[in-house]
Amino acid sequence: MRSKVNINALQNKVNLSEKITMLTCYDYPMALLEEKAGIDIILVGDSMAMTVLGEETTLGMDLDTMVTHAKAVRKGAPTAYLVGDMPYMTYQISKKEAIRNASRFMAEAGCDAVKLEGGSNMADTVEAMVKATIPVMGHLGLTPQSMAQLGGFKSQGRDCAGALKIIEDAKILEEAGISLLLLEAIPPEVGKIVAERANIPVIGIGAGPYVHGQLMIVHDALGFFDAFTPKFVKKYVNLNSIILDALESYKNDVVGEQYPEDGHNYNFMNGELEKLLRQA
Repeated sequence: MRSKVNINALQNKVNLSEKITMLTCYDYPMALLEEKAGIDIILVGDSMAMTVLGEETTLGMDLDTMVTHAKAVRKGAPTAYLVGDMPYMTYQISKKEAIRNASRFMAEAGCDAVKLEGGSNMADTVEAMVKATIPVMGHLGLTPQSMAQLGGFKSQGRDCAGALKIIEDAKILEEAGISLLLLEAIPPEVGKIVAERANIPVIGIGAGPYVHGQLMIVHDALGFFDAFTPKFVKKYVNLNSIILDALESYKNDVVGEQYPEDGHNYNFMNGELEKLLRQA
């Protein structure tokens, strides 16, 4: 078993120019596999609302569900750096409420940090959470909880003003005390500038190759989510077709009376069937 991944280990990877790996995870079985694969950071993302629960956005995810799933992921991945994603409106209302809600990820689920979206508007909240001993991962660029303001799931920072805003927000969040930063759906050049200027690990999801590490939604990487496919997704396998083939084979076996076979049955102990037939 590897040593527990902590923020110092992640920063050491940055210092050695070693890339950091990050995936989402929402349950114990997948956590076991990501742990075995040696994934550095696991995000229990509010993307679960869409990939697991079938919602059209992430906005309906609630804190109780997130904490429950984070606990399951921690059991399966004890050494990964575990990040709990703060659901919509669990940190925007007040600093006090943000601290209380974030503490549940830490105390109940054993997370190493929590993630929240927003730039300079979240700096005071980040600072308060850090003072309360809660490590925070920032999130800039395409921020799904703000999709109504952004006009949908659209890439960000593709003009000069937008790029400068992301660069400035990254600086402000770091000064506020974030431990890590996630950049989503922005031009590679913006990711490069932020990563080069940062003193913390910068992870990208659709932010180009120059950041310190990469995140993918595990359902996207495994071809297990077909509602839509973002441009930055690389599918490493098409689980949907594999699982569908298995389910259809099962159905055909049952209908065709090919399952169960004798080897699948629980047989009587020697002599007991004859006793039953005499007495039944």
